[in-house]
Amino acid sequence: MTTYKGINGFAVQSVATDPSPLDEGQVWYNNATYAFKLASVTTAGTFAAGGNLNTARSSLASAGTGTQTSSLAFGGTPNNSNTNTGATESYNGTSWTSSPNSLSTARQTSGGAGTQTAALCIAGYDGPPAPTQSAAVESWNGTSWSPSPNVNTKRLGGTGSGIQTSALFFGGFDDPPGAPVATESWNGSSWTSVNSLNTGRFFIAGFGTQTATIAAGGDTGIQTAATESWNGTSWTTVSSLNTARKTASGFGIQTLGVVIGGNEPPDTQTTATELWNGTSWTSNPTGLATARQGAGGAGTQTAGINFGGLVSTSTTAATEEWTGPGVAQTKTITTS
Repeated sequence: MTTYKGINGFAVQSVATDPSPLDEGQVWYNNATYAFKLASVTTAGTFAAGGNLNTARSSLASAGTGTQTSSLAFGGTPNNSNTNTGATESYNGTSWTSSPNSLSTARQTSGGAGTQTAALCIAGYDGPPAPTQSAAVESWNGTSWSPSPNVNTKRLGGTGSGIQTSALFFGGFDDPPGAPVATESWNGSSWTSVNSLNTGRFFIAGFGTQTATIAAGGDTGIQTAATESWNGTSWTTVSSLNTARKTASGFGIQTLGVVIGGNEPPDTQTTATELWNGTSWTSNPTGLATARQGAGGAGTQTAGINFGGLVSTSTTAATEEWTGPGVAQTKTITTS
């Protein structure tokens, strides 16, 4: 009789914890849960529930170069209004921990860049008592926030990419409202205005580095699907999203990214998720469990996180963890 050992040259291992990393087709017995398990590669990206934020909020910023197990959330509005928060939280892959040190200036719709231990909070909408577009920038060292040089053009709804010492900030809603805003490049000590987007907009989903970034979707007065690629000098219009949207979250690198959720025409929150391969967008068959807009996001195309946001008219603390296609996942072997 053919056996597993005869085919593979070794017996099924009995272990107390599931192995990591996983290899496709790998089989083992988990003696703690009394179950046979299999490593199976996904053909589509999937979402799973993660730990809730301590402060439910929308229009928050995040360190987009974080990972699924090491992310940072900061700022936002806890009640979908002009009341802002400076609350800062760190995610360890299971739960969020509130920092005792909030942003110096509470704000929403800021741009974010960096990692869990070295981040930037860029511009946004501050107040009360008199909420307005801001040019203020703050730097996070893993423990506390400190003032950093301002951007040249104050704005809300701009998007950041890159790391704390080498970042890009683009798009946004200027003051006076709707005035064109330049892209700005950060070298670790000062901001320099560089070439603007071809399509002026705000509430963009963006990801990448200071010299290689994708800007997708946003608001031009209506939701747009326009996508542009930054090469360190100028923006080039590339293939559009399949679903026009604003206030979506995005993360990844210029050649491998993901855009999740947002608000699509006419004014509908969406679960739609799309993958970018450097050339075009592909709609993922599985979307968010809960449609939302104005959420934070961080990670890579293979392992990321989407958190907070607006569900209908209420802010949420919910977190959803993203596992991209082509990633081995654990499945329990059952009989039927």
